[in-house]
Amino acid sequence: MEEPQPNTQNATSPENNDPLHSTSPQISVSEFSCHCCYDILVNPTTLNCGHSFCRHCLALWWVSSKKTECPECREKWEGFPKVNILLRDAIEKLFPDAIRLRFEDIQQNNDIVQSLTAFQKYGNDQIPVAPNTGRVHQQRGGGFFSGVLTALTGVAVVLLVYHWSSRESEHDLLVHKAVAKWTAEEVVLWLEQLGPWASLYRDRFLSERVNGRLLLTLTEEEFSCAPYTIENSSHRRVILMELERVKALGVKPPQNLWEYKAVNPGRSLFLLYALKSSPRLGLLYLYLFDYTDTFLPFIHTICPLQDDDSGEDIITKLLDLREPTWKQWREFLVKYSFLPYQLMAEFAWDWLEVHYWTSRFLIVNAMLLSVLELFSFWRIWSRSELKTVPQRMWSHFWKVSTQGLFVAMFWPLIPQFVCNCLFYWALYFNPIINIDLVVKEVRRLETQVL
Repeated sequence: MEEPQPNTQNATSPENNDPLHSTSPQISVSEFSCHCCYDILVNPTTLNCGHSFCRHCLALWWVSSKKTECPECREKWEGFPKVNILLRDAIEKLFPDAIRLRFEDIQQNNDIVQSLTAFQKYGNDQIPVAPNTGRVHQQRGGGFFSGVLTALTGVAVVLLVYHWSSRESEHDLLVHKAVAKWTAEEVVLWLEQLGPWASLYRDRFLSERVNGRLLLTLTEEEFSCAPYTIENSSHRRVILMELERVKALGVKPPQNLWEYKAVNPGRSLFLLYALKSSPRLGLLYLYLFDYTDTFLPFIHTICPLQDDDSGEDIITKLLDLREPTWKQWREFLVKYSFLPYQLMAEFAWDWLEVHYWTSRFLIVNAMLLSVLELFSFWRIWSRSELKTVPQRMWSHFWKVSTQGLFVAMFWPLIPQFVCNCLFYWALYFNPIINIDLVVKEVRRLETQVL
């Protein structure tokens, strides 16, 4: 009797039962092809619509079309497209040789390399979108300070309208009134503005009813004798020096920000915006065109002589100025080159006793502008764009010069109310704007680091 033979056709092996080793069609390169170049995907980038393209193909499409939309279905993408890491790793494991050859070809193509660089720069410039906030946050990313700025804008309009309605008070300043028409009270006001020490002689001038006409006839000998009895030679010298300036001008020379604005409204507005947007060019303008009246007091304030320990107030020190020493020039040039906004802050700091709140606004604004300038330099350095610095400097110089020439041509046609609006906006509201800009730059830096 024959023994039954085992049925080898029905016998199953472990290989036949394992689904991983089942007979299935092999994965081909064509299943991972880009719909732009129809070659294997390199650094696949998946858009919101679900389509994936080579990173460099998407960059070439963006450079040529400047459109933020899918090359296949034309649906716009949101944010900045990222590489699909899971898909990239899978393709590199399945087809390492093909990917290696593609990488070599891409690196040898200068057009592709430049397109990838431009595309990545575009991505770095985009405002980062916070997690779980979506597109609305990107469009409304002004933050807390934008709301504060809106509220302060309404207050500014009210204040400026009030200033416009009471603008005649500006013309009543002594800088607009002939010295021969000064009253005794106005002479005392002129005297007190020379410094706190001048209050010692206030009652003596009032008791003698010294008006503008009498003030012009007084000499050094009369000041040193009764009834004025100004025994301090430094005080007497300052009064005589300022009196000579008054005689030469016929009016009181400006000694603070508001008087300078009243005498030079156009120049004060120009300097305020020039020192904010381009401090180095603004200081160069002062050196070339306003050396004696503005630049010389400025450099003596921010770079004082080390042996100047007289303890006099700021106005008294600025009445008798000499040519800066080499040590002062050296200190000024270092700060001018690397920390120009610090010069503004130091100048405002020395005027705290004259302009209490305004100086504080200027100091804060100078600090914020310094931070923003550092962010700009860091952005250029991190993107390896140092070669573009000369071109950027020339473009900036051309832009500022063109704007200055445009304002100079149309200045007579600009209403005084508009000038006041621009002046007070730049003086008091720019710090609020710059705080918001600094916050955005810090968030962008944190996003890049993460």
